[in-house]
Amino acid sequence: PSPPLQAGHGGSSLLPAGLGRSWCPSAREIVSCRPKACPGSLLQDSVRRYLQLPADQTVLILHAKVAQKSYGNEKRFFCPPPCVYLSGPGWKLKQEQIKARDLGEAGFRVCGYMGLDSMGSSLMETQKLSFEEQPDAKGFSCAKALYISDTDKRKHFRLVLKLFFSNGQEIGTFHSKLIKVISKPSQKKQSLKNTDLCISSGSKVSLFNRLRSQTVSTRYLSVEGGAFIASARQWAAFTLHLADECCGRSEFPLREGYIRYGSVVQLVCTATGVTLPPLIIRKVMKQYAMLDVDEPISQLHKCAFQLQGSDHMYLCLSTDKVIQFQASPCPKEANRELLNDGSCWTIISTETVEYTFSESLACIREPVSPVPLIAALQLTGGGDVAMLEVQGEYFHAHLKVWFGDVEAETMYRSPKSLVCVVPDVSAFGSDWRWLRYPITVPLLLIRDDGLIYSSSFTFTYTPEQSCLPGQQVLSDVPQDSDKLLDSIHQEFTRTNFHLFMQT
Repeated sequence: PSPPLQAGHGGSSLLPAGLGRSWCPSAREIVSCRPKACPGSLLQDSVRRYLQLPADQTVLILHAKVAQKSYGNEKRFFCPPPCVYLSGPGWKLKQEQIKARDLGEAGFRVCGYMGLDSMGSSLMETQKLSFEEQPDAKGFSCAKALYISDTDKRKHFRLVLKLFFSNGQEIGTFHSKLIKVISKPSQKKQSLKNTDLCISSGSKVSLFNRLRSQTVSTRYLSVEGGAFIASARQWAAFTLHLADECCGRSEFPLREGYIRYGSVVQLVCTATGVTLPPLIIRKVMKQYAMLDVDEPISQLHKCAFQLQGSDHMYLCLSTDKVIQFQASPCPKEANRELLNDGSCWTIISTETVEYTFSESLACIREPVSPVPLIAALQLTGGGDVAMLEVQGEYFHAHLKVWFGDVEAETMYRSPKSLVCVVPDVSAFGSDWRWLRYPITVPLLLIRDDGLIYSSSFTFTYTPEQSCLPGQQVLSDVPQDSDKLLDSIHQEFTRTNFHLFMQT
């Protein structure tokens, strides 16, 4: 692996006006805020306590994949609006620590600002976020007044979220995924040769409705209490699957490919798993459902959802309820059906980015950002040493890879890559020495000062069950055969590493 490089993380910082810091700190500034190292033995004890009782803090950002540009004085606010959810027991624990230390009631509230990344310019327009606690104990806020003007010539941008406690303590800076800028919804027939704006099966979408095209009447398809509703404030991301037309509601084989009008689709709420019955997606033109159009669906297209097997019944919005509406056949044109306003939906692809960290076991004053994101793992090498490359974003030189409560020798390659030596299974204690079944350990990234970044990835050690010709099968090995068990242990730790990803 390459030698360690200078730590640094490019990106934008976002602070409310008056906090006395520039919008974009340089990599040098971030390096200068190096956290103080935590002693190894104390850190390992802390990791063990964390693994027994994780107290994570999660920041979830939901946003649309494309944004329509504003022209002149007109402000086309992002629709659906970017949303932020705060979840995990670590938030309450951290707030209790601040409350006990500062002896104040108001200092532990979470505050936030959201804006566009600045591309090196001075402070740009941002929106203040006020978080409210929901029935499921998650904190929620949305930025309804963000837009991108025609003076901004970028084709892509990111949203930047700045979080801090109301006592002034900074939590960190978090970025959205890339958002593509479009001038207006494409009216041309989309070609599968240019799939930039097409919607694929298995992707996430949002659906919203505007009565009489009025912005104030916008309602988003959402889920509440296990039922589908139309909400003026919160929206849900739905996984849009292609399904076979012959399938029933309870069993539908998923298919790959791009969604075309006339396809049978299934909408599944990503947060709750609640599912709508199979629907046929139709193109909408001037309040008519077009029954003979089969072109690919594009971003911000108007569409309708006909219930499969029904008599002209469509998914419809009625105030805050989602109902069925019966369309009227067009007597002069058999390929059209007349809809009402509530049956015409706008579809747009969405993105989700999730940052998880835990500072419950350490007194940390530094911001938690940049929060690393693991995208993939790649195992290389063999023999006595196996190497694991951790791929993702926002890595820096002050991170170490941990396999459960065992620290791995870690080398920093770049903001997108860390390389570590896979620990021998004996590092997990003598209890594992005679193991005959796989063990799985969580993969963590831990900062020098003890800040823990958990992930959805695990690493599994698997002992070899097959034997060489002439050897006994494992089940026939006498329990007191130390010599053979020693050889199994050596093979186990030397060559048999299996990697599993759990998301």
